Amino acid sequence: MESTTFQKDLSSNALKYIALIAMFFDHLFAGFIPQETVAGFVLRIPGRVVAPIFSYFIAMGYFYTSNITKYIERLVIFAAISHFPYVLYFKLPWWKATSVMWGLALGLIALTIVKSERLPLYLKLALVFVCCMLAYPADWNYIAVLWIVFFGIFRGKLNKQIISFIFIGLFLHIIPEISNLGWHHAYQFGIFLAIPLLVMYKGRRGKKSNLLKWGFYVFYPVHLIILYMLKYIVFT
Repeated sequence: MESTTFQKDLSSNALKYIALIAMFFDHLFAGFIPQETVAGFVLRIPGRVVAPIFSYFIAMGYFYTSNITKYIERLVIFAAISHFPYVLYFKLPWWKATSVMWGLALGLIALTIVKSERLPLYLKLALVFVCCMLAYPADWNYIAVLWIVFFGIFRGKLNKQIISFIFIGLFLHIIPEISNLGWHHAYQFGIFLAIPLLVMYKGRRGKKSNLLKWGFYVFYPVHLIILYMLKYIVFT
C-alpha cells in the first residue's frame, strides 16, 4: 500500500491561490457592502492578506527570475492594463489613482536598485524615495514598495522580514489610516493575518504551472471587469 504524506507547510502555489480568492471576495465586498457597517468592517479583514502575500512573492521573484528587466516590464504592462478596470470599479478619478499593480512594479524596481552593486548608498536611498513617491497614487502606495524592499533585503531571515513587515504596516499604514479616516478602518489590522501564512511557507513551490504563473496578472484586471459589469447590472 502507498502511504500518504500530508505537507505541513504551504507551497507558494497554495499561498497564491489563497491570495487570489481573498482578493476577489475583498473587492466584491468593497464594491457591494457599505464599509461603515459592521458587515463591511468584518468582511474586509481577510482580504488584508493579499498585498503582503504578493509583495512577498514579488520580492522573492527578484531572486528567482532569469530576466529582471522582463519581470519589471510584465508588471508595468499589467499595471497599465489594470488601470481603467480599477478606477471604474472603485469610482475613482482616472488621473488620481491606480491599482496595486503599479505599486508592485515600483517595489520591484526599488528592490533592484537596492541590490545593485554599482550604485552608492545615497543614490539608492534617493531612488527608493522616488519610487515611493511615484507609487503614491496606487492602491497600497509606498507601503507595498517598502514591504517588497525589506522582504528582499532580509531574504532568508524570516524574523527580520516579519519585524520589518509589522513596523511598516503598523506605523506607516494602520495608524495613519485610522487617524485620518476613523476607527472603521481598523480592519487594516487584518494584514497581520498574513504572518502565519508566510511563516508556514518554507520555500516549496508546488507543481509548476504556467496557468498560475500568468494567473495573477490576467486575473487582476479580468476580475475587476467582471465585478464592474455585475455592479452595473445590480445597481442600474
